[in-house]
Amino acid sequence: MNRLPFLLSFFWILISCESKNTPDKIDLEELTIAEIHQAFSEGKYTAEELVQAYLTRIDSLDSAINSISVSNPEALAIAKKLDEEYQKTGKLRPLHGIPLIVKDNINTKGMPTTAGALALADFYPEEDAFIIQKLVEAGAIILAKSNMAEWAFSPMHSESSTVGTTRNPYNLDHVPAGSSGGTGAAVAANFAGIGLGTDTGNSIRGPSSHNALVGFRTTLGLVSREGIVPLYLRNDVVGPMCRTVEDATKVLEAMVGYDPKDPITEYSKGKSEGNYQQYLQKDGLKGARIGVFRTLSEKDPDPEISALFNQSLKDLASLGAVIVDSVEVENFDSLRRNQWCPVFRQDVEAFLSAYVKRDTMKTIEDIIRVSTKSDYARNGLENFRESQLPDNMAQDCGDPFTDLKRIAFREAIEKVMDSLKLDALVYPSWNNKPAKIDRFQEDYKGDNSQIIAPHTGQPAFTVPMGYTSGNLPAGIQFLGRMWSEPILIKLTYAFEQGTQHRKPPLLVK
Repeated sequence: MNRLPFLLSFFWILISCESKNTPDKIDLEELTIAEIHQAFSEGKYTAEELVQAYLTRIDSLDSAINSISVSNPEALAIAKKLDEEYQKTGKLRPLHGIPLIVKDNINTKGMPTTAGALALADFYPEEDAFIIQKLVEAGAIILAKSNMAEWAFSPMHSESSTVGTTRNPYNLDHVPAGSSGGTGAAVAANFAGIGLGTDTGNSIRGPSSHNALVGFRTTLGLVSREGIVPLYLRNDVVGPMCRTVEDATKVLEAMVGYDPKDPITEYSKGKSEGNYQQYLQKDGLKGARIGVFRTLSEKDPDPEISALFNQSLKDLASLGAVIVDSVEVENFDSLRRNQWCPVFRQDVEAFLSAYVKRDTMKTIEDIIRVSTKSDYARNGLENFRESQLPDNMAQDCGDPFTDLKRIAFREAIEKVMDSLKLDALVYPSWNNKPAKIDRFQEDYKGDNSQIIAPHTGQPAFTVPMGYTSGNLPAGIQFLGRMWSEPILIKLTYAFEQGTQHRKPPLLVK
């Protein structure tokens, strides 16, 4: 009797059983891209098993946090195909098999893109946004879409009509900030490897600060915004929200590139790089000149945040940086005024026309007719319906390369940076602790992210700088010159590696 077929069948049954058990054995806490790829190469687990492990974790733990809008029903099948590709080629793409959380205002084919609103609850885009195409080409797996502040209106909290309110995983009584609070909470809670947010004024950096994450708001024009439900397209940026600077850098590297459907990316030609990982240097702070922008850091700060920030300055110095204290920008208060331009109606109606393509959903009035469960969103929609725009839109509501007010603001900041030979300015990303969920409007203060970078177009990165009482995270922000992502990567990576503030939240099943 030939026992070989029987033995082979028995062998594959054993492997199958082991495979089914593997997801429960994967330690998902703080997994990095490099660690996942090493595990793939060593055969410890597959992308399919990793995806299943993350989905199981979401099912087990997200009910308390409410960070996920919808899981991708194709995630396991996509992972399986990537596993088969790796078995055939022996090569891993840059983000091969890395599960990704996508904010629910970024177009993803085959999945709803709702911006948290009932008006888009059944909108399924025909194509992926440009940046999603690039991330998928790099091997990332869209694991799930994340909850957000409806229409990205709120920097304070993340409440939608589609999912409800997201809580901060470090302390469930507090907000994760907005509007990318779902991504912030999900990535902080180790529900995926990497995440994406969008930032009109705060919405990457605020939630990253509140959730002990690294958040990159890049130079406006470096990354395409095509296929993203806009708030103010003139300010909107999409960027990585990750647990480490290295992972955020790898995500950024996969996203940059000229997109003819987003004309502002024309400015990035000759200024973007194909290899940002070369700037991940542990000694990146040695000799760097860091300016302390106390105009922001000293604006009614919480004493605990001040203590963390001042300790961070000592840490920067101990890591080799030259600290230039009390940097002042001439006419800062006057230059920062009248920078906002309420173009939501124009931008969202253009999005509806280009992507949603429904006769019943063309205008802001149609959105209001469908209604909302959020009083905050309802008030925002009514305000935007009544907003009056300047007569000269090109002059007063332009991009940071043509709008004279935005240029003047940026030039004043870069002038002082040049005169003092500064590599970056630093200040707390938020001067106060995350607000209580039931008092988010009363306690909203200290948000430093809305003041400079969205208007000037400059890049600004936040990294963890410690925790206040209540186990609440805080972040320090590094502001650079236009197109200075390489410098900011060096500075933030060196600070992160030298301080190691990031720790996961304590979640209970």
